[in-house]
Order: sequence, then C-alpha cells, then structure tokens
Amino acid sequence: MPVPFSSDDSNRLDETLREIVNDGGTPGGVVITGTTDGDQRVMTAGTVAPECGPQPPTAHTLYDIASLTKVVATWPLVGRAVRDGLIDLDAPVRDILPAMNGEVPSGEATVRQLLAHTSGLRASTRLDHYRGAELPLHEAMCREPLEDNPGQHRYINRGYILLGLALAHIHGQPLDQLAARMWSSLGMAATVYGPITRTPQVAPTERRFPGAPRIWGAAHDDNAALLGGVAGHAGVFSTPHDLATYARQLLISDGSSPLGDWWRAGTVPQAAIEPGLDRGLSWIFAHGGTVAYHHGFTGTSLYLAPNTGRYVVICTNAVYHGPARTRIAPLRALALKTISST
Repeated sequence: MPVPFSSDDSNRLDETLREIVNDGGTPGGVVITGTTDGDQRVMTAGTVAPECGPQPPTAHTLYDIASLTKVVATWPLVGRAVRDGLIDLDAPVRDILPAMNGEVPSGEATVRQLLAHTSGLRASTRLDHYRGAELPLHEAMCREPLEDNPGQHRYINRGYILLGLALAHIHGQPLDQLAARMWSSLGMAATVYGPITRTPQVAPTERRFPGAPRIWGAAHDDNAALLGGVAGHAGVFSTPHDLATYARQLLISDGSSPLGDWWRAGTVPQAAIEPGLDRGLSWIFAHGGTVAYHHGFTGTSLYLAPNTGRYVVICTNAVYHGPARTRIAPLRALALKTISST
C-alpha cells in the first residue's frame, strides 16, 4: 500500500519553498507531493515571474524542465525501442545512427553507457563548434576520441544528444513527434518540446546579457536551442501536473503501466557516483536504491520512491536569477529527506 505524506511533511516543503521565494531564490514555484492511490497536495508560492503579472503559478504552469528531458523524453523512448527490438542496450550507438565509415571512437559507446553516463565521451559539449562542419552532427561527434576509459561515472550531455539523434533515425521521425505521441498515451497533454508561445502561464528563465530579451518559451540550454529546441538532453516544457501524472505511471506496480518493465530495468545500479548515490539507467538512486531522482538545471526535480508509492515534483524557474543549484538546494535536500521517510 502507498504510504501517504504526513501534513507535517508537506507543510515543511511548503514553508521551504516560500522561504526560497521570499529570499529571492526564484520568482515562484510549485511543489506536488503524492502517491499512486491518488493522494496529492499542490503547494505554490510567489509568481510565475514579474513580467507575467501578480498571479501565482499553478499545477498547469509550463516550465522549461531542462535535464529532466533525459528521464521524461529520451529514457522512456529508448525503453520503448528496446521493447520493440529496435535497440540493443549493449550495442554501440553507431549501430542505430546513420551509417559511418572508418573509425568512430565515440560511436563505439553503448546505449547502456550513454544512458548511465559511463561512456567516456568528452564531457564538454559546445555544438556551436560544429558550425560549418562538412560532416553531419552525429558523425562529427562520433569521430571524436574518448576523453576517459568507459565505465567511470561522469555526467555527459552529448550522450543524450546522440541518443536523441539515434531515436529520430531508427523511427524515421523527428524526436519531438515521437515524444508527443508517447506523452499523449501517458496522459501528459501539456508536455511539449519548445519553442512555445510566451504567455503568463509559461515561466521565463534567464536574461543572458544586460538589456537582452529574457529567454521565455525557448530552450534555456544553448545546445538544445542550437538544435531548434529539440534534443535528447534538454528542451522539454512540462507542467507540475503532467510530471505528477508521469510519476504515478512509473510507480504503478500492478503491471498496468506501459513503462513498468523499463522502470524496473532502470533501477539496476550501473555506476557509483559517490558514497550512497548510484546511477541507474538515467536516474540517480539514493538510500539503498529506495529513492530515484533527477534534476533540471533551470530549477526542476522529480523524486520517486517505488517501495512506498510516493513522488515529489518540484518546478521552479530559479535560473531566472542565474545558476539555480545553490538557490534551491535546501528544497531539493528536504524533498529527498521527506520522500525517504516513512
């Protein structure tokens, strides 16, 4: 049976969110706690952003979820392709990309290694460096040498960029269209790749230069933006409501979830990050594997506790004021602690 959050648990998360907003850490935000049996509490604070008016954000406000794209788009799409026999987890990614001749050192990284951030690919990714290249992007990236020996954990966006390109290739359809059909089947009606129209219900992110327009409705991530807003590592916009829907789908244990088998495969540790933290397929696992989570650079997080049927969704646009990690660290730490308690 799912273990509900106590009122004290939710109140502490609510108070911490409000403290961060009041301290100027983010214009506003939404936190949802819930369980698979439908128990749910939605907490909001602040505003969407000053330019959006005085109204608070809601469960239906659209946020740039940044690297949550990895676990909301790329990871489940790879899982479906594995299920359908289109992808072998332990085959090199070159096998599911357009044909390349000769040596492609980075193309020898396996799909499993790319998902688990153990590929040894170059960690730094600047797609602007490929402008004017004669080779297609996937080939230019695959021909680069490895930076480390495969097997060690190192967070690498380019692996997910390659996976996004590979998914589009094996299906013969753009990544955003593949993802849109999947999200529709999961009941995530508002989730979409950008760019999207600026409205008061779309949270703006950062102003990169004084006097420049604020990023609003377009991907905050530079590399995703260079790919037209559609990439395997970033670029998705979603609502707290849709992320809660997704969390429930992942946590359903009665076999009715279309993602159930892939979720169980993803919980197997692939590499140690640090003492107490392991990387599975995309997800980070803590507290002996009882909690899975992932963050987004813009100020978003998703936490899941399969054994208790609990989830926590955090949506903020804390990057509105610059790098968000430090600003919302207390909220993320409390969410991990809260979802781990019973």
